[in-house]
Amino acid sequence: MSHRSFVRIAALGAAGATALFAAPAAFAATSGAATAAPLQLSSTLAHQESHGLHALTGRSNTTVSSSNWSGYAATGSNGEFTSVSASWVQPTLTCTSTTTYSSYWVGLDGYSNSALEQTGTEADCISGRAVYGAWWEVLPAAESAYSVTVAAGDSLSASVTDNGNGTFTMKLTDSTQGWTKTTTANGSSGYQDSSAEVIAEATQVNGKIAKLSDFGTVNFTNSTADGNSLSSYSPNEIVMAGTRDTKAQPGAISGGSFAVTWEHYS
Repeated sequence: MSHRSFVRIAALGAAGATALFAAPAAFAATSGAATAAPLQLSSTLAHQESHGLHALTGRSNTTVSSSNWSGYAATGSNGEFTSVSASWVQPTLTCTSTTTYSSYWVGLDGYSNSALEQTGTEADCISGRAVYGAWWEVLPAAESAYSVTVAAGDSLSASVTDNGNGTFTMKLTDSTQGWTKTTTANGSSGYQDSSAEVIAEATQVNGKIAKLSDFGTVNFTNSTADGNSLSSYSPNEIVMAGTRDTKAQPGAISGGSFAVTWEHYS
């Protein structure tokens, strides 16, 4: 073997060895990115968000549209409802470079007035990463984040109860992660208890309704108002409408179960 051939083989061997030992590091980085835990909602971001109803428009006797809510709302006279509850599975997001937001919650008031007491979760896409979180809110204040872990596929249940003394108790449970958060706070000024809602939402961020995260379909179950199935109140169906397209469409409600399906960002 010539000296030149020997050098060439030695060089190829060294390169192969380098590649062999470099590959696991690259693989680890790729695997880490693929299995990285989702980011969690921060207090800073939560304080930029709120969930009041916008652009409510009648479509029929039982169907309305809104620019940011989709789901069902039972409505009545003042004092009609003192509790609302529901369960859902946290949606899985596939994020792109588009920044989007979405929230899933139960609440009292808010349909026909500016009061609202509520608790729920959110699923956002920020800088190409999914951000999940849990929160509570009493309007007109912004939402307050819970310091907990929420992940796609988690089983959630939530309730809001008027305690009859000016305070409301908001309870949120993630049975997958094994935590429960309960907050009791004064109700909104002028609260009326005239509606009970179970909603998927395009979150309002810094005073502007954000693009809606592509959550696929979220299924709400065990939806109740005052312990009765939500459907027993013949609730109003709320379609989330964009400028030219439907953003999210609720399916038919049966007992306390219905689905909301994403259709467009805005």
